[in-house]
Amino acid sequence: MDGMTLFLILIIPTIIIGAYAQHKITSTYNKWVKVPSRGGITGREAADAVMRKAGVHGVDIVETRGHLTDHYDPMNKRLVLSSENFHGTSLAALGVAAHEAGHAIQHKVGYAALKARMALVPVTNIASQMLPFVIIGGFFFQMLGLIKLGVLVYLVLTIFQLIPLPVEFDASRRAKKELVGIGIIEQDELVGVEKTLNAAAFTYVAAFISSLAHLVWLILLTRR
Repeated sequence: MDGMTLFLILIIPTIIIGAYAQHKITSTYNKWVKVPSRGGITGREAADAVMRKAGVHGVDIVETRGHLTDHYDPMNKRLVLSSENFHGTSLAALGVAAHEAGHAIQHKVGYAALKARMALVPVTNIASQMLPFVIIGGFFFQMLGLIKLGVLVYLVLTIFQLIPLPVEFDASRRAKKELVGIGIIEQDELVGVEKTLNAAAFTYVAAFISSLAHLVWLILLTRR
């Protein structure tokens, strides 16, 4: 098979999967952000309660702009929530906030996968900056050496996309357990949290599939 055929077989499906993952998280979040929790606790309060229960201290919970821009910053020990989840009392807001608190708990206990992810960040940043030059140089100028370098770059990126999977699933597991355990939500409300977090997790799965497909594509091209 030629390069274009390989591209169509390996890459196009991953583009479709990625688009579906983005649609899934958007539609699922938009559904459950409209469903208020019975307790009326905000996302900020939920994140604070989950962290205090786990003995996590010294983590600032701050508000940021944007849609689904929520994240935990381990370097500065900050839990960042978008405005709709910081102030929101919906099942979606509580799920996202508790999920990010789950990352803070991972940081406290020294969760191995999170530590590996943090260690790879500098290498991945360099690889991401190199990638456009490697790919353009390799394919436009037919330089096999650059294509092989592209394989190494995509290998780093694929590993970086793989490591977040256990990190994200573990954070979601902690979030669901604590939200019910502390009494922030009731058992029958858990469905909204689960669906929101599962849809978010699928975006990481899609990213890994895409990176793996590109890696396989480049490997096959170097062997032709």
